[in-house]
Amino acid sequence: MQLLKESVEFPNLFSGDIEINRVAFTVFGIDIYWYGILIALGTVLAFVYAIKRSKKVGLISDNVFDAAFISIIVGFIGARVYYCVFYNLMHPDAEEKYNLITMFTKIHDGGLAIYGGVIFGVLTGLIYCKVKKMPFLPLLDLAGPAFLIGQAIGRWGNFINQECYGAPTAGNLPWGMMGTKIALDPLVIEANGQSVSDTLILVHPCFLYESLWCVVGFLLIHFIVNRFKNFDGENFLFYVLWYGAGRAWIEALRTDSLYAGSLKVSQVIAIASSILALIMIIYFKTAAKRSGKPLYANTEESRERLKVYEKDIVLNKEKDEAKKALKKAEKNLSSGGSYAAGSTIGLDDEPKSDD
Repeated sequence: MQLLKESVEFPNLFSGDIEINRVAFTVFGIDIYWYGILIALGTVLAFVYAIKRSKKVGLISDNVFDAAFISIIVGFIGARVYYCVFYNLMHPDAEEKYNLITMFTKIHDGGLAIYGGVIFGVLTGLIYCKVKKMPFLPLLDLAGPAFLIGQAIGRWGNFINQECYGAPTAGNLPWGMMGTKIALDPLVIEANGQSVSDTLILVHPCFLYESLWCVVGFLLIHFIVNRFKNFDGENFLFYVLWYGAGRAWIEALRTDSLYAGSLKVSQVIAIASSILALIMIIYFKTAAKRSGKPLYANTEESRERLKVYEKDIVLNKEKDEAKKALKKAEKNLSSGGSYAAGSTIGLDDEPKSDD
């Protein structure tokens, strides 16, 4: 087992440090990392949420299951590819660049770009909907809050890896953090060298900022946006608006961003997508009020599809129960026949007494 024990501390919150081992456990000699476990947990909870809410947007849960399952797989691949491609482009002089093999063999060290995951996942969902002839926008309404669930939990994998943290700050930040890996950052070393000896250099826990931001965004969509939604796709657009706004200011604090010249790629995308989402929300909400077009969940098409689907479920259940009853009856009949045959043989073979 590869020992990767490190520690993190929040000196202004409590004394002592938190020992961290990036490896959760080992199975057949293979290290299972907390990073992957947390991302998997977030994905599963997001998946379950989308399935449970499918009827609320007028979709069949089986279709949502299939679409989400495929989109999650492709989304993970897209998130990794996006990160590795931009890393290679932005670090042309790096000693170790990602190739088709290391792109996935070194994934436990971190390096998933959420924008790549969203783009690839959404495109996969769109293709699935086109093939299955199901509406795409209601599916996006499930994806928005589901993404926030996955990101809120997945960001704690960055905490374990001591990554996605912010720039050095003065030591009076109440929730400032430091760690054995963070202390090796050149920016932190430089800040410590320029500081007064009794001043503790801490960094912003950007992973925590983003996790909390995603939790608040999920609650807003689930309890408020859903209540006042008047067009399909509004949940997803609010997700893009909310996440983009949060990522823009959080990215400004981070020190590990991918750059295009002097611009942070993720920050530019966050600002642009947030502004575009706000414009689209205003436009489509206004258009929906004028047209009076109902949400897909309130259409006759949706009701009919759900009705047929529910009838099929009942019918399949009745068929399964009928098959079980038939098998049980056949088993009882077989047992009863054997007993009767055994009884007859016993009577015929009973010895007769002499006269």
